[in-house]
Amino acid sequence: MTFTTKIKEEITKNNVSDLESLVELSAFIRLTGQIKKNKIILTMENASVARRIYKDIKTNFGVNIKIIVRIQKRFRVKHIYILEISEKIDFILEKLNILKDGKKTLPEEYFLDTDEEKTSFLIGAFLACGSINDPSTAGYHLEFTSSTKKEGDFIATLLKNFNINAKVLKRSNRYMIYIKSAEMISELIRLLGATNNFFYFEDIRIYRDHKNMVNRLNNCEIANQEKILKTGLKQLEDIKYLHDNDLIGLLDENVQEAIKYRESYPETSLQELADIISTETGRHIGKSGINHYFIKVKKLVEKHKEQKKL
Repeated sequence: MTFTTKIKEEITKNNVSDLESLVELSAFIRLTGQIKKNKIILTMENASVARRIYKDIKTNFGVNIKIIVRIQKRFRVKHIYILEISEKIDFILEKLNILKDGKKTLPEEYFLDTDEEKTSFLIGAFLACGSINDPSTAGYHLEFTSSTKKEGDFIATLLKNFNINAKVLKRSNRYMIYIKSAEMISELIRLLGATNNFFYFEDIRIYRDHKNMVNRLNNCEIANQEKILKTGLKQLEDIKYLHDNDLIGLLDENVQEAIKYRESYPETSLQELADIISTETGRHIGKSGINHYFIKVKKLVEKHKEQKKL
């Protein structure tokens, strides 16, 4: 069972008011229904969703519904559930705020007046055309699809009401409304009422965030170690040049002392070298002091190399 299926099955088990079921049904038929002159056809692959939509139609309109179950054997065996409505078509579509004066329109403002109604519309939309990646096996991605850009923008606007940012992208002959933010996907799952799957998603998200943080820290530590080694090797290279050219005696005693300690501890950082010198000599010196000494070493090497070129 996919993560999307688990969420849809959990959603369909929640109880809703008659008004909420009406709004939910409006979104579902709008986004996935085949609307013909004398018939509405709804096709689903999820039995729980089929039962929910059947109940919503019966509760709100009391019409006869033809149920067709087909078995599809392409790639894997699955059941296809088809609901056909052939009564009160115009009345149903106008009641659901899908048609006005015989033309398909976006829902009017009064139809989605409250946050509860907007949430119900999003629930119906997700049951109709929503999908989400399982966070344990893939990246964070949740999407809806619609046949027109206007409907896609409308869903994105509804999501924006709940501080969930979605983008609309044309894909083939349809439009994809998608979310990539883990936090926003988590919030939408909670909003849809899939509490158990919300906690599952959060557990995975927290684990992945922690793992990513540890990886970042490890990468920083490796980068710091590489930087320390690179700095130490360059200082040892300068020190060797001073020895080869008999220049050590031109430096003061403190710098010469730092050079000896660097030769004894080639892989230590400047701070560690400062701590070692402070402990062993009883003379406090900080990281900046050690760095200053090796700047003198570097300048002496550079000066001597320049003079040799003349």
